[in-house]
Amino acid sequence: MINIIIHGCGGKMGKVVEGIINRDENCSVAAGIDPRDSLKADYPVFKNIADCTVKADVIIDFSTASAIPALLEYCKNTKTPAILCTTGFSDELNTKVKETSASVALLKSANMSVGINLIMNLVKKAADVLYDSGFDIEILEKHHNQKIDAPSGTAIAIADSINEALGNKLNYVYDRSQVREKRTHDQVGISSIRGGTIVGEHDVIFAGQDEIITISHTAMSKEIFAVGAVKAAKYLAGKPAGFYTMKDVLE
Repeated sequence: MINIIIHGCGGKMGKVVEGIINRDENCSVAAGIDPRDSLKADYPVFKNIADCTVKADVIIDFSTASAIPALLEYCKNTKTPAILCTTGFSDELNTKVKETSASVALLKSANMSVGINLIMNLVKKAADVLYDSGFDIEILEKHHNQKIDAPSGTAIAIADSINEALGNKLNYVYDRSQVREKRTHDQVGISSIRGGTIVGEHDVIFAGQDEIITISHTAMSKEIFAVGAVKAAKYLAGKPAGFYTMKDVLE
């Protein structure tokens, strides 16, 4: 039995993760972390991760970037592995994650979906073939009106995959409204739409002379992310210190 702490258990994704764990005979929720006073659950809930006295095999995090430093400190001190599903990390925070992974197993992914992780491989191959043939690359992402970060972590991860395949020679452009000039070929435009209850859509557009190729992914529910997170938790429990990704889980 793998005992899991849900970091951000009172949020929408935290509740979905709880449901997936409860349906898995090999997993159980050991505790939750959430700052809300009124939160009721069938397991112990602590306002801060530092106050948690329950030992677990792994932590699944769907909180906010501001809560990550305290989580990393807890993981380091207790040697508890963690799945980091939160987005909106700064460069400084990403560096802190890498540093902490020297002491404890950490898995970070901007998107836990199996489909998205497949797309990251597909866009690498497409970019390798199409970029030198003159195709421009644009990324469009759409999410619900409650999402606080833009562009999405997944859009950035897709752009990073493309950039890696092309030798990191691309520049990311998020807003063209302030500069009146033609785009250059070394740009990747990343655009965001926020509205309604869109779970998540990502389109990678390769626009060439008289032809367009689009690679798309649409999330129909939040459950696909929770399923991936629990799958990752099963993989990471008991693993030695190090930095892991969903690529490791799916290999």
